[in-house]
Amino acid sequence: MGGDPPYRYEVEVVTLLASPVHRYDGRPAGPVPAQDGDHRDRVEVRAGYGVVGDRYAGRTAHRDAQLTVLAVEALEAVAAATGAGPFDPHLARRTVVLRGAEVEALRGQRFALDTGDGPVLLGGGRAAHPCAWLDVVLAPGAHAAMRGRGGVRCAALSDGVLRLGPAVLATAVPLDAARAGDAVRRR
Repeated sequence: MGGDPPYRYEVEVVTLLASPVHRYDGRPAGPVPAQDGDHRDRVEVRAGYGVVGDRYAGRTAHRDAQLTVLAVEALEAVAAATGAGPFDPHLARRTVVLRGAEVEALRGQRFALDTGDGPVLLGGGRAAHPCAWLDVVLAPGAHAAMRGRGGVRCAALSDGVLRLGPAVLATAVPLDAARAGDAVRRR
């Protein structure tokens, strides 16, 4: 990141996901697809490749979207807005779900996440838009409520390992954890 980033935050990695196949395929309907095998205690990230074992790893079309990061507070805000929940954060189908980070502010920013094995450098890109399956797997209205807070698509810029549990998020921009669940709208 060109030196040590000035802002460091203690966060928690709540969930990790690596899926060899696309679970929410086609039009949303029917039962929630089985996905227990996609939950991970740790994931291996490779620069320019993505998450080992994930369906998007090494795919040219996903060069800038090799993994996704979401704030669990966004899911909590959606649960409150829909009068449902709490939700299983795995059902949002994001690679990394954090607690305590204003993830939406990481769009267009480089940042590092260190879960104890050294920092993994990520390039925050465009928004990770929610899919209509959220109305089936979370609650009616969840798809609309997640707009603007569906997380960030990221490029893997360094090799490393991410694990569940405490972590340090390092950024070049200040973050406000109190805004972690807020929706960000285009102006």
